Amino acid sequence: MAYSQRDPIEALEVGEPLNLYLRRRISGQWQSRGSKALMIIDDGKVMRFYDFFVVTGTSGEYVVEDDFCTCDDFLNRGGPCGHILAVRIARAIGKYELADIWYYTTLDYP
Repeated sequence: MAYSQRDPIEALEVGEPLNLYLRRRISGQWQSRGSKALMIIDDGKVMRFYDFFVVTGTSGEYVVEDDFCTCDDFLNRGGPCGHILAVRIARAIGKYELADIWYYTTLDYP
């Protein structure tokens, strides 16, 4: 069986399944961040609000919008963190919970 050589997330976007082969490619290309993203997907911790995505991580919720994340890894290192990768994967395969509200309305303001 011939496998696509395109970027693994692009492969998901065109309908290839998130199988063992693509999981290995994601983990290989992005190392621990790719593995973390796959765990986030498997645990169902990606939520889409009207305004952006929110990923529940080990120490809180992180807002992800395009190629930006509010986590320390992204803010200090730059580049795609596990949360950004998880959102990319979730969007490609449609595996996220949809919140039918704006995220800011869920926040408690004094």
